[in-house]
Amino acid sequence: MFNRFMLIVVFVPLAIILIALAVANRELVAFTLDPFNPGNPKLTLTLPLFIFLFLALAIGMIVGSLATWIKQGRYRKLARQRGVEAENLRQAVGRTPSAPQGPAPSSAHGPAQGPALPKPTT
Repeated sequence: MFNRFMLIVVFVPLAIILIALAVANRELVAFTLDPFNPGNPKLTLTLPLFIFLFLALAIGMIVGSLATWIKQGRYRKLARQRGVEAENLRQAVGRTPSAPQGPAPSSAHGPAQGPALPKPTT
């Protein structure tokens, strides 16, 4: 249900916008890596503008994802440590001898009860 919602509400309009962007920006654009000699053909790449736009979007998504992944590294490390500790506790509990399976101790006054609640005042 949620996947269908995401497909219809988010991805279909996004695809329409990206297709319109690509059609509107078909002009060839020169991208040069040499700011002092822009006519240098060895360091100039000529492609349609929408390819540069999509590449910039993809690079931004990758850099943002990597930054988030690196920033959350301490939380993943803490989760791994807690998982190891929990596994060690499970193994320790499994190694302890179990209590004898006899009748449970019962008191003469019925089941054990906690502290009494205060009486309501009216």
